Amino acid sequence: YSTAARNNLSTEELVTTLSNTVSALPKHTVQVIRHVWNEQGKSISTSEDARNTATVGQFVDLKWKLGVAMSSDNCRSLKYPYVTVTLKVADPSGQITDRSFEMTIPQFKNFFTQFKEMASVLETI
Repeated sequence: YSTAARNNLSTEELVTTLSNTVSALPKHTVQVIRHVWNEQGKSISTSEDARNTATVGQFVDLKWKLGVAMSSDNCRSLKYPYVTVTLKVADPSGQITDRSFEMTIPQFKNFFTQFKEMASVLETI
């Protein structure tokens, strides 16, 4: 939707572009996209949010590492495992920035589960 908003596409242009790009797109999915774009497309295209959304960066790379916090000033024996994730993202001008964050093991497992769900959805397209 953000690309369609940025390019001010009509409903038919959006559907045609999607159909040409993703050949295995189910008919019911195309119908839902058409309906939502008919209902919301004009407001998305003219809103300030669309301009900001249209300039979202592009994912370049993901790196992760497992670490264990051994101790701190307040606790001599933490032995607390964590995962550090670093995302490389290219902004619209092409400049690459790194975004890092830490997760507990349960948070990482949830993150991983969500990625598996995305992969299974992508396999249906």
